[in-house]
Amino acid sequence: MPYIPFTEEQKMTANSVELADFLRMRGEKLERAGREYKLIYYDSSGKHDSITMSDSRWFDHKNQVGGGAIKFMQYFYNMDFPTAVQELLGYSVELLQRSPPKMAVQTEKSKNFKLPEANENMHRVYAYLIKQRFINPEIIGYFAKNRTLYEDKEHHNAVFVGVDENGVPRQAHKRSTATFGKSFRQTVEGSDTKYSFAHFGESGKLFIFEAPIDMLSYLTLNPENWQKHSYIAMNGVYESAILMALKCHPNLSEILICTDNDEGGIDAADRLKDILSDNVYADIKRILPHNKDFNEDLKQLKGAEFLLAVPHRRLEKYHETAGGLQYLGCRPERLISQISAAFRNGQYKYLAEYALAGSVFFIGSKDEEAMFEKLKSKLVNEYRAYSDKGRISAKIDNLKSAYSAVYRDLRQPARTREQSVQTAKNLFILADCAVKICIEQKLCQKNDETESETSEMSAGVRHEVIGY
Repeated sequence: MPYIPFTEEQKMTANSVELADFLRMRGEKLERAGREYKLIYYDSSGKHDSITMSDSRWFDHKNQVGGGAIKFMQYFYNMDFPTAVQELLGYSVELLQRSPPKMAVQTEKSKNFKLPEANENMHRVYAYLIKQRFINPEIIGYFAKNRTLYEDKEHHNAVFVGVDENGVPRQAHKRSTATFGKSFRQTVEGSDTKYSFAHFGESGKLFIFEAPIDMLSYLTLNPENWQKHSYIAMNGVYESAILMALKCHPNLSEILICTDNDEGGIDAADRLKDILSDNVYADIKRILPHNKDFNEDLKQLKGAEFLLAVPHRRLEKYHETAGGLQYLGCRPERLISQISAAFRNGQYKYLAEYALAGSVFFIGSKDEEAMFEKLKSKLVNEYRAYSDKGRISAKIDNLKSAYSAVYRDLRQPARTREQSVQTAKNLFILADCAVKICIEQKLCQKNDETESETSEMSAGVRHEVIGY
């Protein structure tokens, strides 16, 4: 395609297109996932839902890549830059002729589900779970008796089975029992991911875990009357089995998210909380393992080597930075110059403070300092690290787009009340973008430093319950 001299405004407009709406118009399938949407597509290896998007931002969790709308068109549809910009701006491009995505083939191949053949005994599974993982033998026996845990004949893996509401096996997850070498985990081909390894009791409590061993470890640590409650393992961080369990068991009303105490587990908990809230579940709590996960807690209790919890540095830095913003006061006649100077000079903390103060002004609050504190809390409470992925260059593009929107708004000679509210929203978005650049800079600086951490070990293990 010949060179097209797009203006900077055209590029920013294209890159800020809301992807979910745009892709629906192209006939793509999307599903709501908390504050994001998941793109559902098929290729020769089956169904995929690893790409999530929010507004103009997207991230492929499987391949750890993401960015803005233009990059998505290049990545998913294999477009060159000019074609991607033209498509997003709404131009007709004959070469495409609405061809299907490079990665997407809209034919789903059904695969038959079959449980792996069971071994005549469970000696290796029992030995692995008891000696290596310290799981209570009675708990192992309970699930073995119910035929949702057994040992496969071919490789002696532990097989965790998910059954439907009629007790029919629909899903199975294999976990190696080898003591040495790289551990093996695999979901059996043809499994229906709407079902997973679980136990359902009569109470209204549902405990959610990332993996079966996390679940068995928690039960070992908290054995009293455990059978009266409900527990489910996601085999990762997918929500489909959770939503099916809640649908099939209407008595469940109190949800306790027990994902790992590391970056992935914290992101999964926040994302799952948003998805459950969208499905009108209000009583949601978080139970944090003391260490990385509940099996590590169990290892610590038994005097074995264990892995510590891993802080979510991005989340902590955002909360620290947003919470530390200072109210500078707002003189409307100087706001454009203040914001422009901070933007040009790369003074992103000042930019966030000016933008947030400007948002307060256009809201029209009588107590501006109190409103500023409320908006700071709003930044902290609404931040979702799971949707804040991608490179710093993409976040700078977001900042430029937010700055352009605010600059246009502030140059209006007069405005209605509705326009003032929109200006306040745009300034709040600009503050959020500026804080995100601040934390990227801090994280980059932190990566260049040598870190050493120490931790005091306690004899027992306490699990912290956090209300959302």
